[in-house]
Amino acid sequence: MPQCLLCHNNMSTKVTLPWILSWQPVPLPVVCSVCWQQFVPIDRLTACPSCGRAQKQLQRCLDCQRWPELASFHNEALFTYNDAMHDYFKRYKFQGDYQLRRVFATVVQQAVAERDADICLAIPVTPTTMQTRGFNQVAGWLAAEPAPVITTRATAKSVPQSKKGRQARLQTPQPFSIVGKTTLTNQHILLVDDIYTTGRTIRHAAALLLENGAKGVTGLTLAR
Repeated sequence: MPQCLLCHNNMSTKVTLPWILSWQPVPLPVVCSVCWQQFVPIDRLTACPSCGRAQKQLQRCLDCQRWPELASFHNEALFTYNDAMHDYFKRYKFQGDYQLRRVFATVVQQAVAERDADICLAIPVTPTTMQTRGFNQVAGWLAAEPAPVITTRATAKSVPQSKKGRQARLQTPQPFSIVGKTTLTNQHILLVDDIYTTGRTIRHAAALLLENGAKGVTGLTLAR
């Protein structure tokens, strides 16, 4: 009997007669319904059109009104960053529990497939982060790790983004560079990241891609 990856309780799987007759493999859930219901999806119809923040009316949120608009870029977020999401990232990203990638892998891969993009990229991590954690948390959700198009300039972060306040995040200099002679001309790029907080990181990456010929960049973050 499968166990929930989050609470480790046993989960039962309901198999219908049509499914048995279809001869398809039985889909095994990775998270129980109790844990899954703690994650709150964002309604795209009313979310902020610039950053994807959950709200009741379709309009630019106050944070985005304070930002200068970045032409040909917007972000879409899948879930609200709440206590359940905080706990998830603590275990997956900071404690390095790689099996937890499976909690959102299907959702992220479906979201990527639904968006029309020429290139799908994951925000890169520094070599030091890759060495200590062992994986890129964003690439872990994707069906295949995207080819490197952008890379981090620094080998390690002096201060992790999670430890910075809003002003410190906003003042972060461009941390990325283009890999080799990558051709981006007239390409629409889907840029996948984990959390949109101030948007500084993903905006830096989007600006670099646009400066190097991309036609447009859509951000896709798991949480906002």
